[in-house]
Amino acid sequence: MGTVLAALNKLASAEVLDRFGLRKPVERGLYETTRAGFVAAGAASRTFASATKQSKPQRLPAAPERGLFDITPDDEQQMIRETVAEFAAEQIRPVAADADAKCEAPQGLLSQIQELGVTQVGIPEELGGLGTERAAVTNVLVAEALAHGDMGLAVACLAPAAVSNALALWGDETQQSTYLPAFVGENVPAAALAVQEPTPLFDPFTLKTKAYRTAGGFVIEGVKSLVPRANAAELFVVAAELDGRGPALFLVESGSQGVSIESDPAMGLRAAGMGRLRLDKVKLPAHALLGGGKADTYTEAIRLSRIGWCALAVGTGQAVLDYVIPYVNERVAFGEPISNRQAVAFMVANIGIELEGMRLLTYKAAARAEQGKPFAREAALARRLCAEKGMQIGNDGVQLLGGHGFVKEHPVERWYRDLRAIGLTEGIVLV
Repeated sequence: MGTVLAALNKLASAEVLDRFGLRKPVERGLYETTRAGFVAAGAASRTFASATKQSKPQRLPAAPERGLFDITPDDEQQMIRETVAEFAAEQIRPVAADADAKCEAPQGLLSQIQELGVTQVGIPEELGGLGTERAAVTNVLVAEALAHGDMGLAVACLAPAAVSNALALWGDETQQSTYLPAFVGENVPAAALAVQEPTPLFDPFTLKTKAYRTAGGFVIEGVKSLVPRANAAELFVVAAELDGRGPALFLVESGSQGVSIESDPAMGLRAAGMGRLRLDKVKLPAHALLGGGKADTYTEAIRLSRIGWCALAVGTGQAVLDYVIPYVNERVAFGEPISNRQAVAFMVANIGIELEGMRLLTYKAAARAEQGKPFAREAALARRLCAEKGMQIGNDGVQLLGGHGFVKEHPVERWYRDLRAIGLTEGIVLV
């Protein structure tokens, strides 16, 4: 695609086009090429094979109860959060604007996040990971810290962890021994949880992607949208309606025949390199079904994903608050800082108030999930609040900067675009 665009750009600048009246057709071709983006077969650079034999799948035990609900991180969680926050400030924030413009995350940044072991937190120690118990709260803290740097890049960094967490939570012994070893090495594969579909008012429990049982396994067909790092992904966890009986999760390798990828840039999350995954009667083996196709497995995956999105909303909302406070204190109008105006001061205060509510509900939902308690109510409340107030925080951040909030010189317009995704997207991240 890059070669074609370069050739078209060079051709479009030639004066000979005007002489023969060809400028408009060439410009139209350039536009269509750019709009269509890339279309490519799935990457097949890695062969997944069972590295070890397991007699049963490894599961992390539920975290112990801590008595009264307390959102204070323990010493280990605090160390992890500080490390990730430092990485986000020093490595993510400086490259976020360029990544947003290019619609892709820098490869160097993705390699660095692998060194932090983000994908290993949810993998049991017996399988080479770092996990000794369920770590939904730790994963929420990591997502929040990364999103404080940039939500789009946070999604790109967390996409493989969603797949490794799903395998650790619901994979059988064959699936774990085949795929999880790749997520604890130095060369972690790009991978993605694909739930979203290009459907208005999308409902994750009413899927158009279909899977059918066959004599040797399954056949799956459909289209998934907003898949992070889709053009580089080697493994997908795909949501599909199984035999008309309900949604289920399937493991799909990108090298499978019938898998193709095309560009799918959106209003926000552009740095995540979103793509559209097309499945044209892809044949899957019998062991591709994750969690035995149980309805509870899929429902839990959606709820854990929504908690992850809430964490991203909290991190980005905090970034907005941290940016607008010094701005309104330093911006002078009519001889005084604009923060002296009650309308401005109250708007900033409201951001802080709503942000604390979002954080509290998100942490509570994650804490109940990792302790093995029912968390449907808490996840739903967190999702509802973060979707509504997250967009409001983004809008208020743009409003507080006035005309500066509308231009790319300041990052608030990008955070606003990203926060719009909280109430729309499903899947992608999973704690």
